[in-house]
Amino acid sequence: MTSQLDEVPELNITPLVDIMLVLLAILMVTTPALVYEEVIKLPDGSKSAIVNKLPELEIRITKDKKVYLKSDSFMLSEFADNFALQKSKYPLKSIVYIKADEALSYKDVMFVLKTVKQAGFTNISLETNG
Repeated sequence: MTSQLDEVPELNITPLVDIMLVLLAILMVTTPALVYEEVIKLPDGSKSAIVNKLPELEIRITKDKKVYLKSDSFMLSEFADNFALQKSKYPLKSIVYIKADEALSYKDVMFVLKTVKQAGFTNISLETNG
């Protein structure tokens, strides 16, 4: 006859491991969400300095393939040569807006865009309604 005192009890650590894994998961999820904010006092800048605004250049293309550059107008076929002659009037960092009629073909609008890019302008936008 064996007594209950002679038996070695088995430890079941599965619930302990489950609880630790849940706590670890909670820690891993909440830690990236914590935001540490440093208080930084920035120095005062000079408010008298005025930033020079880049000039804007507007190119309009009508449905009859006439291109307007400011007050000058050209036919689409003549635009590349005339724009190459007049590009020296504008700094290359100017912002260029191209407004084209929706009845024009994609090829015609891309011709004007390609001409402006080849002239050296990099800030080019195609304008739409909306």
